Amino acid sequence: MLQKKNAVLVDGVILNGPIMDSKAGEKFVEDACKIIMEEVVQKADDITEKVCEWQAPEKLKQILDLEMRDTGECDQKVLQLCRDVIKYSVKTNHPRFFNQLYAGIDYYSLVARFITEALNPSVYTYEVSPVFLLVEEAVIKKMIEFIGWEEGDGIFNPGGSVSNMYAMNLARYKFCPEIKEKGLSGLPRLVLFASEECHYSMKKAASFLGIGTENVYFIKTDERGKMIPEELEKQVQRARKEGSAPFLVCATAGTTVLGAFDPLDKIADICEKHGLWFHVDASWGGSALISRKHRRLLHGIHRADSVAWNPHKMLLAGIQCCALLVKDNTGLLKKCYSAEAAYLFQQDKFYNVSYDTGDKSIQCSRRPDAFKFWLMWKALGTVGLEERVNRALALARYLVEEIKKREGFQLLLEPEYANVCFWYIPPSLRKMEDGPEFWQKLHQVAPIIKERMMKKGSMMLGYQPHWGKVNFFRQVVISPQVSREDMDFLLDEIELLAKDL
Repeated sequence: MLQKKNAVLVDGVILNGPIMDSKAGEKFVEDACKIIMEEVVQKADDITEKVCEWQAPEKLKQILDLEMRDTGECDQKVLQLCRDVIKYSVKTNHPRFFNQLYAGIDYYSLVARFITEALNPSVYTYEVSPVFLLVEEAVIKKMIEFIGWEEGDGIFNPGGSVSNMYAMNLARYKFCPEIKEKGLSGLPRLVLFASEECHYSMKKAASFLGIGTENVYFIKTDERGKMIPEELEKQVQRARKEGSAPFLVCATAGTTVLGAFDPLDKIADICEKHGLWFHVDASWGGSALISRKHRRLLHGIHRADSVAWNPHKMLLAGIQCCALLVKDNTGLLKKCYSAEAAYLFQQDKFYNVSYDTGDKSIQCSRRPDAFKFWLMWKALGTVGLEERVNRALALARYLVEEIKKREGFQLLLEPEYANVCFWYIPPSLRKMEDGPEFWQKLHQVAPIIKERMMKKGSMMLGYQPHWGKVNFFRQVVISPQVSREDMDFLLDEIELLAKDL
């Protein structure tokens, strides 16, 4: 190499030509894509495949050979690692994966993710990300229309938790703009309000922002998990009497466990009365806005000051795809978050710098998450997205009616969304008297069934205790690959796995 003509050597490193073998790299990508197609995409709707290939952590460490060494592995060994990773990962696109508030596969969104991974963009300035900035602007505008605002602003974030934190900080900035420069010193005790059923990210955000978790007043909910407006009014008045400064109310449109929707119109009345920022965490339930049949669940959301909405949940846009939408159109987001980094956001560029939207974000590097939602929306149209929502909720209703017919299954409550919560009471407990011993024994049933289904790989279904209620299953319908037969299988499989309990 040193004898090459015109070779340049700096600090012992030859600088002539690239050091990466592009042809070998292209071949590796081609081989890896074939594995992805065969083992992930083509098996996505195959119910004969396992949902998971369960291994205990220590065993899985040995299988995967996780150690990183001084010298690299050959491509064939790396491709085998790719196969192993796929084999031992949970197949969230499987029709019988019901474990979380996301599931299934959308092929258009998947292709969009392939494109963005290959291009490796960062969405902060138009000069480095022209297409994806325009796409994000178009998607935010359309989502704002579905909320019912005439104008607004927004930003895509890495998760609904971050969107809620953005909203909390934005509400605080609107309440006392000087906090951005002067900090927390000299401020009154700030108080915010959220329901008992709100997402835990509200506590985390209060902690992270220095507000303090003790200053989150949790409002009582009714038997369905909805915030009680009268209790909110009491707590706002209590905070004022204590000398605190209320500044924010967070309502939830689609709670995590029960799928409850807070009464947004009544909460908006209280916010207007007391001059409070009204945020709606619609991370889970926001996609009901797409459905003409079910958007009534979010009646009053147009009165919110900000909304968190995650298309990666019900609409299958792919994790992660989460937007914070803001009614304000005076640049409040940018005023709150901008740092005016001169090396990125020069004001004398040769194009319209209003398209350099990255200063609205607390991030610098930011993924083009809106693109996968946009490409999917373009392919399916609003009608196609609406069909997904309607079908998911129809399947949930079918499951509810089947649960009512079967001995041993008991609903917690009639769902209004895609969350179906129920107990399975095995034969040995069905004649027991309702009392502490019965509930103690029933509490142990769901974890055992969950262990068995995981080790068998037949399906995945979540369970939890909740507000004094012993462990129950929470079944969530999302994926378009799910059918009526899968609902029947779920109930049959629970009975089979628990027959000896």
